[in-house]
Amino acid sequence: MDANFQPQLVFVDGSFNELAQEMADYVNVGAEVKPLIEKDQQDEVLKKIIIASTALNSVPEREFSAAYNLLVYLVLQSKNPNMFLSRVCDNLSKPITTSPQNGPGLALGALTNIFNMTKPDDQTRYHVFLAIVKFTINNGTFEQLKKYLPKLESWVQQWDIDEEDERKLYELISQAASQAGDDKTSYEYILKAVRTFDDEDNKTEEAQKLTLRAVKSALLSSTHFDFSDLLAISAVSALQESQPTWYDLLMIFAEKDLEDYKQFDEEHAGFLEKENLDADKLNRKMRLLTFASLAAAESKSREIPYAKISEALSIPEEDIELWTIDVIRAGLVEGKLSQRQKVFLVHRAWYRVFGEKQWRELSDRVDGWASTLKDVAQALRREQANVEAARKREQEEIERKLAGTGLEDNKPQRGGRRGNAGDNRPPPKPRTDDDD
Repeated sequence: MDANFQPQLVFVDGSFNELAQEMADYVNVGAEVKPLIEKDQQDEVLKKIIIASTALNSVPEREFSAAYNLLVYLVLQSKNPNMFLSRVCDNLSKPITTSPQNGPGLALGALTNIFNMTKPDDQTRYHVFLAIVKFTINNGTFEQLKKYLPKLESWVQQWDIDEEDERKLYELISQAASQAGDDKTSYEYILKAVRTFDDEDNKTEEAQKLTLRAVKSALLSSTHFDFSDLLAISAVSALQESQPTWYDLLMIFAEKDLEDYKQFDEEHAGFLEKENLDADKLNRKMRLLTFASLAAAESKSREIPYAKISEALSIPEEDIELWTIDVIRAGLVEGKLSQRQKVFLVHRAWYRVFGEKQWRELSDRVDGWASTLKDVAQALRREQANVEAARKREQEEIERKLAGTGLEDNKPQRGGRRGNAGDNRPPPKPRTDDDD
């Protein structure tokens, strides 16, 4: 499947009537179709062929793809191809009797060809893709489907389908992912489905059923700990009135601790069993979330005593190390244990709720950082001033010494040579011839 439109992938030679007669003969309805072709009743011709097309699932394997490609080519000549393609897709969802081993691959290939033979903005593509998802569920081929999911958002925009069709598609993809064990993708698409409900439909039975499925998936997930995505959806908020017990349980996992969860379980005895909620999974998850809350609450001291962890998680101290490993693996906390001090040293903690209290703490931290930076800046300025002052004193000392050296050179010298300043002897007389 390609996000870009691929032109006709089936190469045919002949008119619609010629090819329709050829296909009718192949599925043994040639005699019934011939008079309809002569009257140019195209849709009636296609109806006869489509009804008989179930026979294609039993043709030799080497002829299967070519036969289905020709059938789809004929269908796409109709003014209303969806009327016929749904039946073709249904046929492809059934077993290929002549090829039990390769049948699923042949059928998926045929469905993919149908998808690629239609224009990107043709709603026919939606119905074909829906058939591919159903085929995936029935045959366990989710990994082949998954690689196309990044393109789905743009495809949905091109198809311009309504919310109901969009929701149906997302719900089926979620089901296919869940069946394949891909909980992350399953949860992603069940959320997409829930988001398609508007405020008027939030309280309908369908909306509640799908929303509860999303909540249950989030609660039981071993990797999903942030419930802000759920709480931001209006259909989830509507559960406060329609399903208050479910909403209370969700809020406990979103904001509260193990003690609150235990109290809920006591007050609603039998609720978890009735709703098929795994109590062991919920208990484990609640302990991890409680550990995360403890770490976030110790944002100043950065230390949690063993005794406090033991009490909050309702575990013996000898089990703290195992729970510490689990909470770090879950990505909720970073830190290490100090067995000598019997504390957990918090390096980083994940906030389950970021409300007014957390904003105040963040504000205090920012103010602290600002004060520290201000002190550092002042210390740097003082040091810079000291360096400048020392440099100035050094320069002045050098200039003073240089000035002193110049004065010393200009002083009169004692015992100088004749003719020099300070020599009182008269200069010698010039010699003459009389001197001889």
